Amino acid sequence: MKIEKEAEQILEKFSEALKDIPDLEETHYMVDNVNLTRDDIAEAKDPERIMRNAHTDEDGNIIAEKGKWVK
Repeated sequence: MKIEKEAEQILEKFSEALKDIPDLEETHYMVDNVNLTRDDIAEAKDPERIMRNAHTDEDGNIIAEKGKWVK
């Protein structure tokens, strides 16, 4: 079969190419920052600053676009 012969040729060429790659020792890294976590700190929220950018009506209600997924 043609495909099997081609596959064998590819594997043989690949094996020959791997022979030229030198064997290397594994590299190990000693790092102190493994699995570091940080404390969750909430930032101060300024409702007035948030409301400055919001579109509101006469009563102070926020006007937002209706979601396209809502019927």
